[in-house]
Amino acid sequence: MEFRRLGRSGLTISEIAYGNWLTHGGQVEEDAANACVRAALDAGITTFDTADVYAGTRAETVLGEALSGVRRESIELFTKVYWPTGPGQNDRGLGRKHIIESAHASLRRLKTDYVDLYQAHRYDTTVPLEETMTAFADLVRQGKALYIGVSEWNAEQIAAGASLARELGIQLISNQPQYSMLWRVIEPEVVPTSEKEGVSQIVWSPLAQGILTGKYRPGEQPPADSRAGHAEAGQSMQRFMRDDLLARVQDLRPIAEDLGLSMAQLALAWVLQNRNVAAAIIGATRPEQVHDNVEAAGVTLDGDVLARIDEVLGDTVERDPGKTARGF
Repeated sequence: MEFRRLGRSGLTISEIAYGNWLTHGGQVEEDAANACVRAALDAGITTFDTADVYAGTRAETVLGEALSGVRRESIELFTKVYWPTGPGQNDRGLGRKHIIESAHASLRRLKTDYVDLYQAHRYDTTVPLEETMTAFADLVRQGKALYIGVSEWNAEQIAAGASLARELGIQLISNQPQYSMLWRVIEPEVVPTSEKEGVSQIVWSPLAQGILTGKYRPGEQPPADSRAGHAEAGQSMQRFMRDDLLARVQDLRPIAEDLGLSMAQLALAWVLQNRNVAAAIIGATRPEQVHDNVEAAGVTLDGDVLARIDEVLGDTVERDPGKTARGF
């Protein structure tokens, strides 16, 4: 495993992070989730990412159980707040009441006294940014969160949040956007602004929800045991399942083979070539997926390889910065 500093901070995280967005508490049983977490730990992954809303709060509970007994100081534990976690009007958003209450609930479910990174899961246009950042600052001063991050904020929002954080004496050190060979909307604006503000990217869906593994082929039904073949989990990726896009992805296979990499390793290595990316988040339903993915850490792709990838994918790549936070 290789490691990188997160933003302009002293926090070091693993280049490959383990996340449980669509798996724990939903797609896989708890025994399988525990096996995947153990595989991640055995492979040298120290960074674990979740959110209060995943699987209706169950994902945090499963992760907390899976990490039970692990020396707390040996891992970096991240979670998020924003989406609804209850029926009430204050059970959502980035108002002070929801942030504080959600943080306490997350800590209980994760069985820990603090998280290393607490992230605003989206930008809340209905709440003053000062209220949001002040609530985060209070959690930092109380030792319940060590650092603050955001997810899917645009460049202007990141700049404003980072400036206000500095005024409050805390650090905004990360953004968690969707980023992959196929989805590059952060490159024109978010990445340059983040570099200026001392913010790193912790990217989700670096495999485009499994599309870039090459397991899905044009004109064929997805494997029954795959994410796309899962009735619930597969709903979020239907827009990827276009024959023209799947055909381009298959054309990446010779590039991976020439480098001695799996398709997944090539995709993960690609996002890690961006030096503003501190980590790529992987999910897994089987331990062998974890073991394959971690081999991407430390891989360098030269300019010729990057150019070949761009040529293959062509106009299937989305680059519009206006699509930040909108999804593929």
